[in-house]
Amino acid sequence: MTDRPEHERVRQVVEPSLAAQGFELVDVDRQGSVLRVTVDRAEGIDLEGVTAATRLVSDLLDDTDLIGDRTTLEVSSPGIERALRTPEHFRRFVGTEVAVKTRPGTDGERRVDGVLESADDEGVVVAGRRLAYADIERARTVFVWPPKKKIGHPS
Repeated sequence: MTDRPEHERVRQVVEPSLAAQGFELVDVDRQGSVLRVTVDRAEGIDLEGVTAATRLVSDLLDDTDLIGDRTTLEVSSPGIERALRTPEHFRRFVGTEVAVKTRPGTDGERRVDGVLESADDEGVVVAGRRLAYADIERARTVFVWPPKKKIGHPS
């Protein structure tokens, strides 16, 4: 199991137990000594849910001694603007505004912003542009504030 990248090993250990408790494992990421685990629920997640997921993930990682003593664990929700990493993530957010950055060398502009029109097993269509998953460096949803209502001035 040690020949796989750490994020995949962590995912393999924690994802089944999180799923059994109704959580979706959105992402696993390491930044220096901090291991970030992002979770969600179909109905959304609150502080109580994040706390429960933190306890579960912490216990699982302690039991397997997967990350060592010098690692700080952070468990959080994906937030308003969440990262899109898997085909399932993209499919879930079809019809919403997204921001995509393509890998260097991909034809066309590197930044593509607009509505995520479709997503399948090979890639996505954003603002009319077809992108293969292999060409996407990173992507996220974009929170769109409701338009401000104009206040009329009496004449």
